[in-house]
Amino acid sequence: MLPILLFGVYLYNWIVQTASEDISKTAVSQLTFYINDLEKEIERMKLLQFGVIDDEDLNELTLTWDTMDVFKRTEKINSLRKRLYAIQNSSPYIKNVSAHIYPISKTISSANGPSEFNTERYNGLRSTLSSRNNQIIEWNGGLFLSAAKQGVTNGNQPLFIIEIELDQERLQEALGQFNTYPGSGTLMTKENTSVILTSGSLEHLWQDMPETIAQIKQNPVHGTGTFTISGSRYYTAIASSDYLNMSIYRFIPEQIIKKPLDKFYLWAWLFIFVAIVIIAIYAFSTYKFIHKPLLTLVKSFRRMENGDLDVNIQHESKDELGYLYGRFNQMVTNLGSLIDQVYKQKIMTQRAELKQLQSQINPHFLYNSFFILRTMARIGDVERIGQFVTQLGEYFQFVTRNASDEVLLKQEIHHARMYTEIQELRFSRRIRVQFDALPREIEQVLVPRLIVQPIIENAFEHSLEQMKRSGNIIIRFELAESEIRIIVEDNGDSLTDETLERISDTLDNGDEHAETTGLVNIHRRVKMTFGEAYGLRISRSELGGLKVIISIPFQGGDAHD
Repeated sequence: MLPILLFGVYLYNWIVQTASEDISKTAVSQLTFYINDLEKEIERMKLLQFGVIDDEDLNELTLTWDTMDVFKRTEKINSLRKRLYAIQNSSPYIKNVSAHIYPISKTISSANGPSEFNTERYNGLRSTLSSRNNQIIEWNGGLFLSAAKQGVTNGNQPLFIIEIELDQERLQEALGQFNTYPGSGTLMTKENTSVILTSGSLEHLWQDMPETIAQIKQNPVHGTGTFTISGSRYYTAIASSDYLNMSIYRFIPEQIIKKPLDKFYLWAWLFIFVAIVIIAIYAFSTYKFIHKPLLTLVKSFRRMENGDLDVNIQHESKDELGYLYGRFNQMVTNLGSLIDQVYKQKIMTQRAELKQLQSQINPHFLYNSFFILRTMARIGDVERIGQFVTQLGEYFQFVTRNASDEVLLKQEIHHARMYTEIQELRFSRRIRVQFDALPREIEQVLVPRLIVQPIIENAFEHSLEQMKRSGNIIIRFELAESEIRIIVEDNGDSLTDETLERISDTLDNGDEHAETTGLVNIHRRVKMTFGEAYGLRISRSELGGLKVIISIPFQGGDAHD
């Protein structure tokens, strides 16, 4: 919007300046043409004036007046008057032509004929004379051209002076032709003197006019300029004549030049207003029909990136944005379907791993159980055989049933305790088992099946089974604010640091191609069920063997929310 405003201001100022320059150039041209024409007219008058100086009748009247009779004098005076009258009629700017003859004390004019010698006018014109004076003489409220013939006696007193009085009314009428604008005016001045003629509406400016003229003379403006006179601004056009030693000033009110531009100024503001309205409508339409729909699409993409696959954009119009929205909704639907398929496939994979674990665990434990039964049968311990077979049956019933993949923690710990009791029958002399009671507040927590017993079996198989005496295994529970920790640790002496590091790396890296049995299998299933924050953590026990911590959430974890 700012460029439009700046362009409007620039255009307005450019038009004002252009109009001012055109008017100023026209005014200067008119003044220059007039003053050149006036120069030629004054020069012609001067030629006629100097021609009278050599007039035969005038010179005879001057030099032989006393020797002439009345008839001769009258004849010469009439002849001179006719010549003066002819000069008067040669120009509209001439009001009167007079000859002031000092020796005979007579003044002869074209308008009044012979009269008494006008001593005051003679002396006034005499004081301004020069040999070839082309200037217009301002004297006693009138404008004159004068020429004289010098005498050789009486102190070089001029014999006569030829005076041409200019018609100021006609000159004012000529200046008035320039006052084509209301409130404008024109004035004529002589250099280093006051104003000699004015025309137009300059009366109210007269008080400040001398100061303004002095300012114009001190600051040349190459023919044009703008000045403040009596609080108003005026365009000023100037034309000067070195031949006449005078200048003509033309003053045009600034408001007159700007007045025709008022309509343009009004239309310019109207254009700016309409432009603002159009821009506002365009901006609103752009925001409503382009920016806002695109912003909705971007926000929907961000929601989808954050995992929200329920996002759906409603758009009733069947335009390009409607097509984009439809494709976006279809993409979200397809993406949800793909994610669901991948998730289900992963669940199926995990269940397959559980079944694989069950098939791997069952034969191994079964072999060991058969060896225990054979030993008991060999020694004839019938009572313990009955107890062992009952426990073994409950154990395999829990392992082999294809019910839910999740059980209560109470059931999982009961199964682990059953397994431990079976192993105690086998290693009663060499291994001591400490199995803490399960806290009642966590008995109903759902957990994946077979996450505790395989760890206990791992301790028996890889750590305690090789010990000849003093084997020890502890199963205990710890409760935190939002976490349940099931701890299984032993005092086996066969665990090396390299083996511990290898097992830890296998769990931390989550290698999909690692063996899917034992600790790795349990770790994967716990993470799958409860989230990445949970699983198995292993370290060396204070007893000397392996310490395994099963971490599960107290309130069901991420997978159960």
